[in-house]
Order: sequence, then structure tokens, then C-alpha cells
Amino acid sequence: MFIYRKPTFADVDEMYDLIAGYAAQGFMLPKPYNVLYETLREFVVAELDGKIVGVGALHLTWNELAEVRSMAVHPDFSRKGIGSAIVKKLLEEGRAVGVKKFFTLTYRPEFFKSLGFETTTKESLPHKIWKECIDCPKFANCDEVAMTLD
Repeated sequence: MFIYRKPTFADVDEMYDLIAGYAAQGFMLPKPYNVLYETLREFVVAELDGKIVGVGALHLTWNELAEVRSMAVHPDFSRKGIGSAIVKKLLEEGRAVGVKKFFTLTYRPEFFKSLGFETTTKESLPHKIWKECIDCPKFANCDEVAMTLD
């Protein structure tokens, strides 16, 4: 049975490894240790038998706007509903603080579409969200798909 919870400092190494594995394949952007520590409270993790098998984060970006990001599920546990459960928990957290619009930048649009997100243009999102993108190596040629959920 999977346990969904907020992570602790003790989980950071496993979170890093899970995200880094997908980043190495080009499926998501890497998250350095310092960013994981600084944003630890944004995450929800899925745990099975003491092992982290899924992660995801909700980053508040602007008035009533938040980004679902850093979604990763261990390949051995894909298609078991872990990612969907994490996103639903993140949406609940966001709604609890007043988020009315969620967005994601993803290489897996079909996954987010199954959760009600719709494809949009990157230009339709507020400029405020791009402050972290400036440091991305793909900034000039971003190939992620922008999606929103109202």
C-alpha cells in the first residue's frame, strides 16, 4: 500500500535520484540538491515499504496561480496511479490556499490531459513564471508543453 506524505530531509537523496534518473534521459529538468532542500515543503512523496517511489511539487508562482512540477514515479511503479494520486494531493493543497489556476510545463502532456489539464501556449502564462526558466539550458529552445487547469 502506498503512503502519500510530505517529505523530510531524510528523503532528499531518494528524491534527487528519482528526478535525476528522468533528467538524464531528457524527460524532465534536473533539480540540484540545494533546490530540493529549499523547496522541500512544496513536495508530496509516495512511499512503499520505506522507499520513495514517486514525487511531485506544487510551486506557488503568482496570485491564485501555481505550477505542478517535478513529477516523477519510479519506472518499476509506473501506471499504478501514483502520479495521479500525487497530482490530486497537490491540487488539494493548492485549492486550500486559494489557487484558482494550475499550470505545468511537461514532456508528458497525455498524463496531464488525463487529469483535466488542457494544452495552452507558453505565451498565455504570466511572465512572472519564467524567472526560474532563465537558468535552464533549454531556455532559448524550450520544448516542454504548457498546460493549464482552472
